[in-house]
Amino acid sequence: MLNKKQILSWCFFDFATSSYSAVIASVIFPVYYVTQIASDPGTGDLWWGRAISLSMLLVAMLSPYLGGIADYGGIRKRMLAFFVILTAFAVASLEGLEKGDVIEGFVIIVLANFSIEAAIVFYNSFLPIIVPKEYFGRVSSWGFGIGYIGSILSLLVGLYFIGKKQYELIWIYVSVFLVIFSIPIFLNMPADERKSSFLGSAYKGMKYIVKKFLELWKKKPLRKFFIAYFLYMDGVNTVIVFSGIYASVTLGFKPMEVVLVFIVVQFTAFVGAFVFAKASDIWGAKKVILISLIIWIAVCITAFFVTSKIAFFVVASIAGTGLGTIQAASRAYFSKFIPAGSEAESFGVYSMIGKTSAILGPALFGEISNLAGSQRPAILIVTLLFLAGFFILKGVKNDEN
Repeated sequence: MLNKKQILSWCFFDFATSSYSAVIASVIFPVYYVTQIASDPGTGDLWWGRAISLSMLLVAMLSPYLGGIADYGGIRKRMLAFFVILTAFAVASLEGLEKGDVIEGFVIIVLANFSIEAAIVFYNSFLPIIVPKEYFGRVSSWGFGIGYIGSILSLLVGLYFIGKKQYELIWIYVSVFLVIFSIPIFLNMPADERKSSFLGSAYKGMKYIVKKFLELWKKKPLRKFFIAYFLYMDGVNTVIVFSGIYASVTLGFKPMEVVLVFIVVQFTAFVGAFVFAKASDIWGAKKVILISLIIWIAVCITAFFVTSKIAFFVVASIAGTGLGTIQAASRAYFSKFIPAGSEAESFGVYSMIGKTSAILGPALFGEISNLAGSQRPAILIVTLLFLAGFFILKGVKNDEN
């Protein structure tokens, strides 16, 4: 029988982290960093891309250790709490940034993004513990769907403070929001059971995740999925961290206009996540991912040619329907491969691949944008990532085929 309190609490963590994802990683802070902190947009693109890539590299390198600590140390909840607090501290520190503090902002974002992504490793590892496999797809989508409500709320609050030109209060709000709405998961998830020392667990986790990765890699369907996931998530992560900047720099959107566009995007993402929630369990998560990739490919090709704000608004709205869907379906699809008893280490592998995929795209986008003096050529790189991911995933054979 499903524990509704645990499932709701788990979903609410998506609500808690949504404020960071929308405000800090995607919409308001990236535009603020590129236009208000950096000396020019090209420099801002360059250092923003580097910050995201470095933070993801750190997560990719350390997620095996983190997964081991969760599994073998028995301290999932405590580690989750540690990284939530670290993220909140880093986000609040953005309040002190001034014009020209490009490197200071770079350092803070590396810390904040690393911390929130590390927290998500532990969050994801709870899913197979509290939910039977036949419900993975819908519960995963519910989490993303509830998260989009939090994103819309936080963007509305951000819109209010932008109107008053009080950006520093936006960062404080996000920090407090994250902590408050993380409380349910700490209260209702299964209790920690200390098994071994911290360092011993980290070493054991690294050892077994490498072993787990090699074990999973030998399975052809999983190997192909990993490669496809690496490519298309690189595209997704790049779109997430640069879409607001693209709207501002290339199409001339004002900060308030960027926020309004992405409020609509979050709403369409919310609708898409719930429309496709049950579809992942009925049609199969793979089919849902492929549909989402078709949407993403069409969106990127169209965005390359877009020159008006209205056209971008329409394209962004369509993109939203595929945002939560592809993330939720991918998580559900991978969950079906996880052997009982190795949830955290398996999600450590999943996170390692997903975060590694976020290293290349943002760095390439920033470098190409800076060198070309335009963000449009960088969009072509993202399109190719989605195309490659689609065709590789299409060839994966498993129980869903």
